[in-house]
Amino acid sequence: MRQFISFVIKETRHILRDRLTLTILFGMPVVMLLLFGFAISTDVRDVRVVVVAPSACGGTQQLTDKIDASPYFNVLYIVENAAAAERLMRDQRADMALVFSRRYSANPQECVIQLLVDGTDPNTALMRTAYMRQVIVNPSSQPVVSRMLYNPQMKSAYNFVPGIMGVLLMLICAMMTSVSIVREKERGTMEALLVSPVRPVLIIMGKAVPYFLLSLVILATILLLSHNVLDVPLSGNLMAIFLVSMLYILLALSSGILISVAAKSQLVAMLVSGMLLLMPSILFSGMIYPTESMPDILQWISCAMPARWFISAIKKLMIMGVPWQMAIKEISIMAAMTLLILGTALVKFKTRLE
Repeated sequence: MRQFISFVIKETRHILRDRLTLTILFGMPVVMLLLFGFAISTDVRDVRVVVVAPSACGGTQQLTDKIDASPYFNVLYIVENAAAAERLMRDQRADMALVFSRRYSANPQECVIQLLVDGTDPNTALMRTAYMRQVIVNPSSQPVVSRMLYNPQMKSAYNFVPGIMGVLLMLICAMMTSVSIVREKERGTMEALLVSPVRPVLIIMGKAVPYFLLSLVILATILLLSHNVLDVPLSGNLMAIFLVSMLYILLALSSGILISVAAKSQLVAMLVSGMLLLMPSILFSGMIYPTESMPDILQWISCAMPARWFISAIKKLMIMGVPWQMAIKEISIMAAMTLLILGTALVKFKTRLE
């Protein structure tokens, strides 16, 4: 055991001396978190609106002022017909049009208001339409009370932060672990390590332990930034969040070990990590695209992505604030994946030694 601890200390010192690696490990989470939190946003803001009002009246003017006062919309043009509004949208000078009928001034409660929306981006168009419907709802009609649970401000950071956690932890743990072990093979020092008093399995684990500890520091950094800078709540039990994240880190480290066993060079290890872990984690985890809207075959593929289950569990714990028992399905699947991948990697590693 003393030899194993000494080996872990040696590997930790080796990582701390590599300034480039440390910059990547701690700089990447900060940059990506701030980038996705501020620069990349799906929030509806400053939508350019053109109002079609064939007949000027107090009702249309009152509703137009109400829309313009909203933080989501800016009324830039008021025209007399829908054709003029479509020209403004075609010239990219407006994003949506609000069309009043000529009979609106006589009986506004029975007249239909038409919305013309730029549908080149369907998701954005649906969100803008939903926001506009909330603004122009007629108070005299049957009241409908709605309340947005867990994300009342509808901030996109509530969705991106758990996704970034899943992608970054998978990238750092898997890629760095696989590269560090393959590096020993390329340099020809793996044989020297294998003939040392430390058993081969402990050598592999000793390579992974420093990245596990660093990942915990990165996890704490992400949580602090997301809570204090992006105002993302930590509604659930903080210990449960850390324990679930630790399980996911072990799963990512196991994936890196499996890649390191199969790869023969650092380049191959990085390509496999990027192609099999990074991009699929972004595309099939539900971070950007909801898995429910994917074709059935892609939904089955997404089930094999560890990030999908981690993001689902961390959203429940962080955003919704539910007890950890509500995420038992995701926890069980990640635990089973960890045992399967780690067991396969260790067995294959022993086979290669023989």
